Amino acid sequence: MLIGNLVPLTGDCLQICLQILKERFCENENYSVMPAIVSLILDTRRMKIKTGKYPVKLQVSFERTTLHYQTIFDLQKDDYSKLSAPRIGSSLLDIRDRLKSLSREAEDYIKDMSSFSFYEFERDFITAHELFRRRKKLKTPEPDQMNLPYAFDYSPYLRRFSIFKEDHSNPGTISIVYFSVIKRLLEEQRIGTALSYQDSYNSFKKFRGNVCFTDITISYLHQYEQWMKARGVSKTTIGIKIRPLRTMFNEAFEMGIIKRDKCYPFGRRKYRIPTGRNIKKAIGQDFIKQLYYEKPLSLSESKAKDFWLFCYFGNGMNPKDVVHLKFRDIQDGYIVFIRHKTERTTRNDPKPITVYITEDLQNIIDKWGNKNKSPNDYIFPVMDDSLSPMKQYSLVTAFTRFINDNMNKITLRLGIDKKITTIVSRHSFSTQLKRSGVSTEFIQEALGHTDKKTTEHYLDSFENSVKKEYASMLTSFKNSVV
Repeated sequence: MLIGNLVPLTGDCLQICLQILKERFCENENYSVMPAIVSLILDTRRMKIKTGKYPVKLQVSFERTTLHYQTIFDLQKDDYSKLSAPRIGSSLLDIRDRLKSLSREAEDYIKDMSSFSFYEFERDFITAHELFRRRKKLKTPEPDQMNLPYAFDYSPYLRRFSIFKEDHSNPGTISIVYFSVIKRLLEEQRIGTALSYQDSYNSFKKFRGNVCFTDITISYLHQYEQWMKARGVSKTTIGIKIRPLRTMFNEAFEMGIIKRDKCYPFGRRKYRIPTGRNIKKAIGQDFIKQLYYEKPLSLSESKAKDFWLFCYFGNGMNPKDVVHLKFRDIQDGYIVFIRHKTERTTRNDPKPITVYITEDLQNIIDKWGNKNKSPNDYIFPVMDDSLSPMKQYSLVTAFTRFINDNMNKITLRLGIDKKITTIVSRHSFSTQLKRSGVSTEFIQEALGHTDKKTTEHYLDSFENSVKKEYASMLTSFKNSVV
C-alpha cells in the first residue's frame, strides 16, 4: 500500500481504499492472486488519554473476516493525514517509509503462503516482526483449539458436502468462492440453497474442472450448455446450474478476485441464461374431485392424501411450512404464519399468510395432529427441535417424498396421467382462484409472494375448453333476433 495516499480510513473512504488495494494486488487485469487484503488504518476508536494519539494498525481481511494488528506507531489525526503530503518532516517521513515497508512485507508474506490462515500469519509474521507491539498470546487460537462460542461447527455437513474435502488454495478458481458462499449458507441454515450451489459447482467441475474465473467466457458457457444438452439435460435444469455461477461472479467481485468490467460473461449482448418453458403444474377441478373422493388403500396413502389436501386448502402451503406450524399459529379460527422461504429476506417487513381453517383443514388437524395442544407444540408430530439443522432438512425432504410417492400410487390407480406432487397442490390452489375470478393481488398475498411476477409465473393458463367458451362469446350476437 502506498503510504503517500493514506488518509484516516472511515466510511466510504475505507471502501474506496480497499478497492484500490484489490486492484493493486492483481497479478493481471483479470484476477487477484492475493488470498487476503492488507491495509493500514488509524484506529480512531481508541485515543490514548496521555498523548491524544491513536494507534496505527495493520488491517487484514479474508473471507469476510477482518482482524487488526497494532503497530508500534501512535499518531494524532493531523499527523496521520500528513502522511499523504508530498513534503513532510523527517520524523513523519521515517514513519511513512517504515509503514510502507511493513505493508509490502505483509503482502509478500501472504502471497507466499500456500493457503491463508490468520493463525499462521499471526504466529509466523506478526509475532516475529519488530514493528508490532508484543502480546502475551496470539489473537487467533490454534485451529484445533478454536472452541469459541461463535465458531461454527461444520462437522455435521461434511458427509453431504464434498466441497469441504477439496483443495481451495489455487488462487482465482471458482471453488474458492463456491466454498466461501456454501459455508455462509450453512451458517444461515439455508441448507437447500447450499446443496443446489454444490450441485452447480460439481456440474462445472465435471465439465472442465475447477477452472479460474478468467477461463469462463461467453464461449465457455455456450459449450457448457451444449455439453449439458448432449446429456439430455433440460433448459430449465441448465439454468438452475448456471445461475449460482453468476452469483459466484458477483461474490468474486466483492472479494476482489476479479474485476467486473474485464471478464463478466453474463448480460445483454453476452451470455443469456436459458429458461425453460413454463410447464403446466396445476390440475383442474375434475382431478381434484377424483382425489378428494378416492378411498386410500392403506394408512400411508390416507395420510399422504390428507397432507396433500392440507397443502392445497391451506393456500398452497409447502411441506416445510406445514411441519413447522405450531398451535400458537392458530388464531381465532385462522392459521397465521410466516413462510420459511421468505422469512430471512423479508425480516424487516414480514408479511404473514392467513389461512381460514375450513372444515376439511380442521378434520385433518384432528386426525393427524398432536394431542398436546400447548402453544409451543407443533400441530403435526413430524418436526423435532432436538435434531440438527441438517437432519431437520432431511426430515422435511423425507416427509415431502412420502407424500409424493403415495400420491403417485393413488393417481396411477385413478388413471391420471400426471404426477400429483406437493408443488402441484400449490399451483392448483393459485390457478383455481384465478379461474374463479380472484385478483392476482389477492393470490399474491395468499401465496406469500413478495413479487407479483412470481405469482404470475405460478398461475396456469386457462384450459382450451375455457378459451373455446370465451371465443363463443365474441359471436353471441348471432343467436339474437334482429
